[in-house]
Amino acid sequence: MSKNILVTQSSMPPLDEYVDLIKDIWQSRWLTNMGKFHKEFQAQLKEYFNAENVELFTNGHMALELALQAMNFQRGRTEVITTPFTFASTTHAIVRNNLTPVFCDINSNDYTIDVNKIESLITDRTCAIMPVHVYGNVCNVEEIDRLAKKYDLKVIYDAAHTFGVKYKGVSTANFGDVSCFSFHATKVFHTIEGGAAFFKNENLGRKLYHLKNFGITGPETVDGIGANAKMNEFCAAMGICNLRHVDEEIAKRKIVYDRYIENLSDVDGLKLNKFTNDIKPNYAYFPVVFDEKVFGASRNEIFDRLAENQIKVRKYFYPLTNSFECFHGMFDVSKTPVALHISNRVLTLPLYGELALDDVDRICEIILNCRGK
Repeated sequence: MSKNILVTQSSMPPLDEYVDLIKDIWQSRWLTNMGKFHKEFQAQLKEYFNAENVELFTNGHMALELALQAMNFQRGRTEVITTPFTFASTTHAIVRNNLTPVFCDINSNDYTIDVNKIESLITDRTCAIMPVHVYGNVCNVEEIDRLAKKYDLKVIYDAAHTFGVKYKGVSTANFGDVSCFSFHATKVFHTIEGGAAFFKNENLGRKLYHLKNFGITGPETVDGIGANAKMNEFCAAMGICNLRHVDEEIAKRKIVYDRYIENLSDVDGLKLNKFTNDIKPNYAYFPVVFDEKVFGASRNEIFDRLAENQIKVRKYFYPLTNSFECFHGMFDVSKTPVALHISNRVLTLPLYGELALDDVDRICEIILNCRGK
């Protein structure tokens, strides 16, 4: 029987390294509330990303949701332009702030928001743009910045896919008013569970800090309604350990990525994700878009065939967020046709640093053997 291969596998630091670090937690009994490791991890992230400011959160979703809340948008400005080709968190962060997502289509090259279609969606109710960097591909940040300045809009990036990615030598943490990252266990870099928001405006940072800590502004003062979204010390310690090894993890992922490219390039009916020269990638995902008419097998058939061989792949992103049952009747998916087309045809293949190249070859062989069947 073939061994079970998951779509991803969490990278882990050496056990002794983590255990040695968390001994301090046992000695201090300081488990949360912005302790020693929280502060140390914050400082290391700022250095790694060459960023001005960062706040840590219990997960990436709370980073997005509270970043929106911290903006305090003007009354009547309630629409956020975003994309449906994303994880549920992006759209839910908007809706949970009593804001309305306005869905813009994606481009077919790198699956990020189609900047040529944003301006037509801007109204006097628009308050922000929430673009998503997808599979390590970076949005057209220059055009988004131009539109934001022209119409006085905030930009909150969902940068969950881009830890370690640089565009023209600049980290993705440094674009927009806020860039939010997920440190979930399935990501290139993780803290078991966690997230972060990077920003330049220190006033915004104070709001984020208070929002993640119940609105508390002093020992006896609570002047706002906040949430509990603080990262604990164990997760911060895992972040410190994994940060020491993340570049090594990315280098190992590149080897796996290159093997997929070697096996699947120039195959009729397969569209692979290849990075532009402007991007320093993190090799987080390996998406393949299947053209059933040309390749001879559909995405779903490939999914089933791989599952029969104990290989777990992911329809990522599927379904589109504007087609979720919880939004039934609220949005018209036909208005985002490119996103719909890609969503119905994309699979992300297993990719992680420890994935054996023989297993990559076997995955590709199974896929190629489906041609024309």
